[in-house]
Amino acid sequence: SDNDHRTITRVTCTAPVNIAVIKYWGKRDEDLILPINSSLSVTLHQDQLKTTTTIACSRSFREDRIWLNGKEVDISHPRLQSCLREIRRLARKRRNTDNPTSEVTSVSYKVHICSENNFPTAAGLASSASGYACLVYTLSQLFGVEGELSAVARQGSGSACRSLYGGFVQWKLGERSDGKDSIAEQVESESYWPEVRVLILVVSAEQKSVGSTSGMHTSVETSHLLKYRADVVVPGRMEQMIGAIRQRNFAVFGELTMKDSNQFHATCLDTYPPIFYLNDISRKIISLVHRYNQHYGETRVAYTFDAGPNAVIYTLQEHLPEFVQVVCHFFPPEVNGAEFLRGLPVNLTPLSEELKSEINMEPTAKGIHYIISTKAGPGPCVVEDPNLHLLDADGLPKKSA
Repeated sequence: SDNDHRTITRVTCTAPVNIAVIKYWGKRDEDLILPINSSLSVTLHQDQLKTTTTIACSRSFREDRIWLNGKEVDISHPRLQSCLREIRRLARKRRNTDNPTSEVTSVSYKVHICSENNFPTAAGLASSASGYACLVYTLSQLFGVEGELSAVARQGSGSACRSLYGGFVQWKLGERSDGKDSIAEQVESESYWPEVRVLILVVSAEQKSVGSTSGMHTSVETSHLLKYRADVVVPGRMEQMIGAIRQRNFAVFGELTMKDSNQFHATCLDTYPPIFYLNDISRKIISLVHRYNQHYGETRVAYTFDAGPNAVIYTLQEHLPEFVQVVCHFFPPEVNGAEFLRGLPVNLTPLSEELKSEINMEPTAKGIHYIISTKAGPGPCVVEDPNLHLLDADGLPKKSA
């Protein structure tokens, strides 16, 4: 019937951002996105950072289309196509083995995809992990595909495979050339170590650095340190890090996190020509963290930096109020408190003069734009409320930029 022709199925899901504490840098296979080393990350809470994706499909759609943050973009992007092709292949495979007449969306129908982030991507916060995880998870819900999805998300963006799980997640290097065993696995859930807190210090970046894809490629080609890191250092570090998480040992967790971040940036410097992701503010944050820890004679706070100048800070709830105050003192904001500190509320405490003088740094005004306060959170989920679909009943974006 003509009515059937216009039937539109819509599914909406959300997926989280993750921040690696043992870094992924370097591919052994560029097409399948297979890494040269395993990695480990913490999935952040979706209340602060998430991607929301609605996918609609209908017999009446002429072609696949996608809108990102309100703008239509080119659907022919190879990594996007990999994910679409792979999910459709799994859906067909499942359709053939299950009941072929089961009431599931037809794989042959075209899809309309609409995706948006609740955080500014211009701030240099990577959105590819949450974006591809959300795309793959939503497609799997739409087409009734179950099972291991991390290998599909990985083909969109390497780190996306880790965003398919909450809490503490490892991405296993794998051995196979087809990548079937290069998958993500949850180490512990977000509720296992609830005291862990995360601060994202958004540094005033002048411009975007070298993108990760090209940066990694150059590092693999030219850095001798990178090969040593992948073969010798990371395997042991992965074991130690998993142990630290299971024992809830923050001192070990924090120290490994900082050392691994430093080594990742050392491999960038060892790349030829060298890549610099950290700037003066980044280096001042590193110095501040070490001086703060030195004051207490223990590792209370840890930093990690991805392919950009923003710092991600890990600490425990009990140390959070004071450390936020320390950041506000040494990086005085140009905006008021509410705009400067976003996310989970923090009860601020006054700083002792002793702490200030022992840290002994010149304050840097306007060095940090704002802080996002968050914690570990769950993996992707389905949004049940139909009012929250990003696509309307015709399968077009409800709002556009």
